[in-house]
Order: sequence, then structure tokens, then C-alpha cells
Amino acid sequence: MVHAQTVLDNAVRFPLQFGGDLIGLAIAFLVLAVVAAVLGASGVAGLSMRIAKWIVIVFVVLAVVTFIL
Repeated sequence: MVHAQTVLDNAVRFPLQFGGDLIGLAIAFLVLAVVAAVLGASGVAGLSMRIAKWIVIVFVVLAVVTFIL
């Protein structure tokens, strides 16, 4: 019972934190896009840039929501 209370207390203190590393994932897709563009794979480069852009947008939205709360 004490362990469950500790988990609930931590959930209240850190409302929107999770284990994902969105910025690291966005940087990985950015590097993939640059390498693909250098090698001439424009389709893969474009898709990787689009994925990286959306991951950064999600990160910024979550960061703003977290700062507001």
C-alpha cells in the first residue's frame, strides 16, 4: 500500500513526464534525412524530414502544456 501511495504522489508532482526522448528521436530522423539527401535518396530524405518536423511539433506542444500546468 505504501508503494502505491508513492507512485500516486510522484504522478501528481510530475504531470506530463514520460520516458520518451522526443528530441533525440527528432535528431536521429534529421541525421537520417541529411545522410539520405547526400546519398541521393530524396524520397527517404523528405519523409525523414517530415517525421522529424512532426516530432519537434509534438515536443513543443507538450513542453508548452507542461510549463502552463
